[in-house]
Amino acid sequence: MEIVKGFRDIESSKRILIRNIIENIFKLYDFKPVETPIIEYEEFVKGENVNDEAVSNIFKLQDRGKRKLALRYEFTFQLKRLAKNKKLPYKRYQIGNVFRDEPITGNRWREFTQCDIDVVGSTIKDEAEILKITSEILKKLGVGFIININNRKLLNEILDEIGIKDKDKVQIIREIDKLDKLSEKEVLNNLKKYSAEKILSIFNKPEKYFEKFNSYKEIKELKKICRTTQVKINFQPFLARGLSYYNGNIFEIKSSEIKETIAGGGSYLINGIQSTGISFGLDRLELLDKIKIPDKKVLVISINQDKKAVLLAEKIRKLEVPCQIFYGKPGKALDYANSYYIPLVIFLGEEEVKKKKYKIRDMKSGKEKLINDKNLARELKI
Repeated sequence: MEIVKGFRDIESSKRILIRNIIENIFKLYDFKPVETPIIEYEEFVKGENVNDEAVSNIFKLQDRGKRKLALRYEFTFQLKRLAKNKKLPYKRYQIGNVFRDEPITGNRWREFTQCDIDVVGSTIKDEAEILKITSEILKKLGVGFIININNRKLLNEILDEIGIKDKDKVQIIREIDKLDKLSEKEVLNNLKKYSAEKILSIFNKPEKYFEKFNSYKEIKELKKICRTTQVKINFQPFLARGLSYYNGNIFEIKSSEIKETIAGGGSYLINGIQSTGISFGLDRLELLDKIKIPDKKVLVISINQDKKAVLLAEKIRKLEVPCQIFYGKPGKALDYANSYYIPLVIFLGEEEVKKKKYKIRDMKSGKEKLINDKNLARELKI
């Protein structure tokens, strides 16, 4: 049966490992887990940023009561509800699926998994901690990365310097945000509509040039703290981020292996409170990670010894080794083990029960030997 475009069936063994690594690091920094509804009222989902591309791409629904609903496109807007009356700073993480009704290109899907952390009631120190967490996660996953940073207020200051009207700023920033999607020539032509093409030449100036702007102080402070935590960050003056609610330092994490962003975030207001956060794309991390799925798995083949096979499987699971039982002919059992890349099989028949030994086969080499309970753990490489 055909799957709706932009949606997928996924073998999730690797994803679970990646998610566990991310979640464990979130917990080490004492972020609290939350879960929120996938479906919300359309008005709440849209919020005040109705012209943002991500917001315009929401999936719209209607229930039997003809209420206008929508699928969540991210988690940040739901913080407005979660953070009410919380002691500050309020640190939360959330991992789950979000939905966007947008064109499918490259590594973009209409349903994807985000892994978010946010701090409501944040300072630049919290931004630095989030970038430290980012660095730890990506190193643990073996992903090569670069952390690019900029500041939304700095972009506005630059626009002020070249005489841009306030009403055009948001749209110009949206055009600048397309620099990693479109050619510089295309972006330049788009900026000409607002007489803002001069800004591209400013972006090519050395970093020292930007020190004259007041908002650069926030970037300077973030860089100073990141040096202390040994996190390398790269100032990128044209970095804009597509969502218009950002109001301070912003960050975007890239890899040389794919063109799409693998994580992104920044600082913004929630219920009038300064906050910051970042979102990791689990689907893109899965394309890049270098972790290996543990191959400690065992198939116990019961040859008319079902009760003994159940007891043996329980012993193996107590050793924290995944194990299942195959009830049937050994030939079919071996085909099954090969199909699912199960590296070890244990034959359990009448002869093995009599000898109180198990015949274990390495599926890769084909070698077999008899083992007893005492050396079971050693043979399973515990």
